[in-house]
Amino acid sequence: MEIYLIIILCSYILIVLFGYWLKSLNLHHLKRYGGDIPPGFEGGIDAGLLKKTRDYTIEHSRFGFVESIFNNLFLLIFLFGGLLNIYNSWILSLNLPFILSGIAFFLILGYADIIFSIPFDLYTIFKIENKYSFNTVTPWLWITDLLKSLLLFTILMSIIISIGFWLIQVNPNYWWLWVWGFFLIFSLFMMYISPYIIEPIFNKFTPIDEKDLEDKIKGLMQKIGIKVNRIFRMDASKRSKHTNAYFTSIGKVKRIILYDTLLEKMGGNEILAVLAHEAGHWKKRHLLKVIFVSEIIGLVVIYITFRIIQTDILTDIFHIESPTIFAKLIILAFIGGIVSFPFTPIGSYLSRRFEREADRFACELTEKPEDMISAIIKLSKDNFSNLHPHPWYASFYYSHPPAVKRIREILSFKIGLT
Repeated sequence: MEIYLIIILCSYILIVLFGYWLKSLNLHHLKRYGGDIPPGFEGGIDAGLLKKTRDYTIEHSRFGFVESIFNNLFLLIFLFGGLLNIYNSWILSLNLPFILSGIAFFLILGYADIIFSIPFDLYTIFKIENKYSFNTVTPWLWITDLLKSLLLFTILMSIIISIGFWLIQVNPNYWWLWVWGFFLIFSLFMMYISPYIIEPIFNKFTPIDEKDLEDKIKGLMQKIGIKVNRIFRMDASKRSKHTNAYFTSIGKVKRIILYDTLLEKMGGNEILAVLAHEAGHWKKRHLLKVIFVSEIIGLVVIYITFRIIQTDILTDIFHIESPTIFAKLIILAFIGGIVSFPFTPIGSYLSRRFEREADRFACELTEKPEDMISAIIKLSKDNFSNLHPHPWYASFYYSHPPAVKRIREILSFKIGLT
């Protein structure tokens, strides 16, 4: 069994080192070209802002290295240093019923992860984000957000774990199918209730005051069969100066959410272009495609999980004295991350393909590609987006095409429209 443990450990270390190499490659590329104004951004960005963008990205990346090293070391010690065995045995010593043991096992681990992330979260928000004038979070707001998040985490995880382990208990031979069905229904349910119950816990949503903009948005959406229920302004500025907009609901009736920072920094036509892009995702059924593929993969994964945890091979490899399903699930999740890592660029590629389709749709719908280009430039400036990512890093990790490439492709759409 020791050879399997060594193979798993070496595989994980190689993956971590490969990720670090890609990130290092990206940083060196940014240092070399970060001061150059890219094509399409002439007049939209200056050398001073490029320098701030470069420094912001480098500082975030360097601190990300520190956080990642800490997290990886703790994870390796927990799994390979015997802490999982000690923790698993301690949970069993409490003599709790099966479902309560599962709740305690995973909630305590979740609390530990949140607690360990607090110092890094504080430094990121109050040091790095403050330094570059993005942060608007007060210490009191940060504390209340943390407490709310802990409460939500406790409630939602308790529900998921309770029902999941209950299904395992009452359906020992087919629980994998029932658990998969439950996760599917629960995730869809959360998509519906989140805009009405969860999001208002953290932010205030008010109808936008701009009647003319509201009419234009509704008119644009009606062209493609989207009925807009309400258009809301979200008070995002109380936490950050970053900008964004999004749709909620997975049906034909949509709630449109605009960050107040977006409303302040963009013109009406640019906002319409951004929303036309989001409408493109709906029209092309990107969300439904993602859900379908994810659920098919999820069904296969949960069946494999069912087959594996019927044996004690994982707990034997990791020297777990009491082979509980809880410890097996933790080990499986770890190994699953190793197995899925090579598929990361495939997921990134498909996501970028969806984004290109949405960009093209937005240009065709508004018939004003220049508004989409202007919106991308402003979003890049306002969010300090890296305009010079290394091609390999972008291919592996980026869910959106790099901004420079997006503009180049939109210009080609423009030629096709003329």
